Amino acid sequence: MSFDFDAVVVGAGAVGLACGRALAKRGLSVLVLEKEPHIGQGVSSRNSEVIHGGLYYPSGSLKARFCVEGRRSLYAFLDSHKVDYRKCGKLVVATDAAEVPRIEAIFQQATANEVEGLEHLTGEQARTLEPGLNAHAAILSPESGVFDSHGYMLALQGEIEDAGGSVVVSTPFERAEPLPGGGFTVTAGGEGGATLTARLLVTAPGLAAQDAAARIAGYPTDRIPAAHFGKGVYFRLTGRAPFERLIYPPPIPGALGTHYRKDLGGQAVFGPDLVYVEAEDYSVDAAKAAEFERYIRRFWPDLPDGALTPDYAGIRPKLHGPGEPQPDFQLRGPDDHGIAGLMALFGIESPGLTSSLAIGEAVADALLDD
Repeated sequence: MSFDFDAVVVGAGAVGLACGRALAKRGLSVLVLEKEPHIGQGVSSRNSEVIHGGLYYPSGSLKARFCVEGRRSLYAFLDSHKVDYRKCGKLVVATDAAEVPRIEAIFQQATANEVEGLEHLTGEQARTLEPGLNAHAAILSPESGVFDSHGYMLALQGEIEDAGGSVVVSTPFERAEPLPGGGFTVTAGGEGGATLTARLLVTAPGLAAQDAAARIAGYPTDRIPAAHFGKGVYFRLTGRAPFERLIYPPPIPGALGTHYRKDLGGQAVFGPDLVYVEAEDYSVDAAKAAEFERYIRRFWPDLPDGALTPDYAGIRPKLHGPGEPQPDFQLRGPDDHGIAGLMALFGIESPGLTSSLAIGEAVADALLDD
């Protein structure tokens, strides 16, 4: 049978757009659906805009593979589309001797992940690079950076549209039903929404991943993972940015921890922390500044009193709750849920932004091979 589109992608954040681009590059007609009035208004717009090197993730995991592959592709993509970025490098810092084994374990993992250019630094060498830093020892990752994530997503949208595809905003995904001979009917657009047909379906709506899967007829409920919302807030520094490179302490359970970055505008931003919440709430409690100050002074003792101001918050689509092991990305295809032509993505949190181009290519390869 003929279809209205070869592929429909649910979600126009970085990962959904990257999936749409990868499918469009292969000559497919693509429609990307986004419930918000603009692209990238969810997880993709409320993060650190860090390009991760790929240091932390377990050997053989999708996070390790996609982060390294995606980062390498991302710099070339940003160059070719003239999207602003700064490859500033990252210091992972041990602030005392007790933290040295933890950063050494990160170095060994990063080496196993084939991250380029890593260096061990003494505290003195780290302070030579970044005066004012409290460092007993450090790891330098020169491949890390910061970038304009919205400019990146606009470039992805442009490639989809240049290939004849469409990105439609203010159009929520309502439901999908597999057709007997393959493909799907997809209903989108809210009350009285339109119904169309597609041969392939990709769901990549970030925080709404579980809800989207539940709206697909026949998707086995026991194959939909539990959803957890991991909220993190950011504070901005009033005054001159103290460091040029990203500064990361050793990770905390479930996340990389509160770190420092100098953004593309030249301002210093600290965050995120991690607090589990039950619903989307993007408020920032100004009283948290005292907690942030105590944490930041471990690696920047000269932080002035009262210099932090509340900035913004983000929520990560986690697949684990407090105290549980942090799982891998989940790209669930027909072998998992039994529905031909469907790829459902879950738990695409950090380093999802860095990994997005690699995730898109993997999704397209899997669907077309299938």
